[in-house]
Amino acid sequence: MANSGLWVGVLTALTALGASYLTGRATLRAALAQARTTTRAEALREQRDRRRSAYREMLSCTHVFSAVTWQIDDVDAACDRQSKDRLLTQMYERIGPAIGDMNRAMHEVRLDGPAEVSAAADHVRNAARRVQALLKTLIEDDSPERRNEYDAAYRHFREAYVTFIGLAREALEVKTEDR
Repeated sequence: MANSGLWVGVLTALTALGASYLTGRATLRAALAQARTTTRAEALREQRDRRRSAYREMLSCTHVFSAVTWQIDDVDAACDRQSKDRLLTQMYERIGPAIGDMNRAMHEVRLDGPAEVSAAADHVRNAARRVQALLKTLIEDDSPERRNEYDAAYRHFREAYVTFIGLAREALEVKTEDR
C-alpha cells in the first residue's frame, strides 16, 4: 500500500508540474502577444503623429501660398496698369518664399509617406510653381489670354490641393483589421 501511495504522490506531483509548465507557456505566449500588439499600436500611433505633423505643415505652407494668390482680386480692383504691375510684382516677390516653404514641407511628406500622399504633395508643389511662372507673365501684360492661363493654372493647383487633402485624410484614418 505504501508503494501505491508513493505512485499516487509521484503522479500527482508530475501532473501539477505539467499543468504548471503548460500554464506558464500559455501565460508567456499571452504576454508576448500583448507586448507585440502594444509595440505595433505604439509604432502606428507614432507614424500617424509624424504624418499628421508633416501633412499639417504642408497644408499650412499651401495656405500661405494661397493667401498670396488671393491678392489677385486687389490687382483686378486696381485702377491703372502701374498699380496692377506694382501689386503683381509684390505678389511675385512673396510667392517665391511661400513655394520654398512648400517645397520643404513636401519633402517632409515624402519622408513620412505613403507614396500616393507624397506624390500628391509633389503635384501640389509643381502646380504652385506653374502658378508662380504664370503670375510673372501677368506683369506688364494685360492680355486676357495670359490671365486665362493663370486662372486655369490656379484652378489646377486647387484641384491638386483638394486631392492631397483627401489622400492625407485617408492615410490618417484608423483602420481596424481582424488578424
